[in-house]
Amino acid sequence: MDTRLIAWGRAVKRGPLPPLWFFTDAARTPDPLPAVARLPKGLCGVVFRHDAAPSRAALGAQLAALCAARRLTLVVAGDARLAAALHAGLHLRGGRRLGALGLPRLVTASVHDATQLRRARRAGAKLLFISPVFPTASHPGGAVLGVLGWRRLAARAGAGRACALGGIGGASIRRLGPRCAGAGAIEAFI
Repeated sequence: MDTRLIAWGRAVKRGPLPPLWFFTDAARTPDPLPAVARLPKGLCGVVFRHDAAPSRAALGAQLAALCAARRLTLVVAGDARLAAALHAGLHLRGGRRLGALGLPRLVTASVHDATQLRRARRAGAKLLFISPVFPTASHPGGAVLGVLGWRRLAARAGAGRACALGGIGGASIRRLGPRCAGAGAIEAFI
């Protein structure tokens, strides 16, 4: 676990939403439960992304119980029905709202450009994970926003809503400045 990222999270925490978010990844964390069990209580949230897992609902139920016991916020990526069943928030991919289903109280979104950012804001996302900021193992060799690109989008996100995702760790997060309200990561938490 990246202790410098944890220290940054403690320093920037304001309000009820956690500043740090663990994004599950079926390839790198096939069983996310051990990593979630080690997350600092009350400081972290979990974005559940195991889309293709054959037992996604069962794994989601286990994850929801663990998050509740550890005071961790849970959002489900891209599946409003599962989010409702788990009494979790919803994570919108690319800021894209999912059909006519009602949205839960907590909505987060990943955004990669200005169009997705506008879409996510219209959908009522409270946190916008602007990505990828830096090179990441999730998308090796893919294009990145860099510090200036992230800051440009973050300026449009609205106060306290801009979060960083992609290659985030305790050293890289500090480069983004005071507009950064939160961070999502995988490697930093495993």
